[in-house]
Amino acid sequence: MIVTGIEKIVQQLVDRYDGKVDGIFHCGDSELSIDDPLVAKLHIVQGNMDLAAFPDHDVETIDGQTILVTHGHHQNVNGGLLNLELYACSLAANVVLFGHTHQVGTTFDDGMLFVNPGSISQPRGEFAVIGGTYAIIESDQHQYTVQFYNRDFQPVKKLARRFTY
Repeated sequence: MIVTGIEKIVQQLVDRYDGKVDGIFHCGDSELSIDDPLVAKLHIVQGNMDLAAFPDHDVETIDGQTILVTHGHHQNVNGGLLNLELYACSLAANVVLFGHTHQVGTTFDDGMLFVNPGSISQPRGEFAVIGGTYAIIESDQHQYTVQFYNRDFQPVKKLARRFTY
């Protein structure tokens, strides 16, 4: 099998982190097929560019954190995070991972952490010059640490954020 494009990038991330993190989450637009072996290693959701029938959202609980993963296009994240926040509240999530805008972003509001990892393959916005990003979130009993990385697995220090809860 020849692996190219987005699939190659996702494969590199899975190879690097599988078994070393509590979960690998993909916020949609993977363009993977439903039967791709990579899918079994991911918490993956349907993006507006996906042809495969992935779920619209996924809710996972890891170390007491309820994590909502969604692409965000159904919550109109291009227009702000209010609809996404209301959706997350309805699912009792306190960590929200989303995509759609292809732009790096993180914020903490009303006890909820929102992270858009950007796009590993088609970044947009102010940080597109980095050439693709993903994020790793660490949490302890009182703090979230969000570190963004480039495609070479190097931390982008200026994008690191900490939030106390």
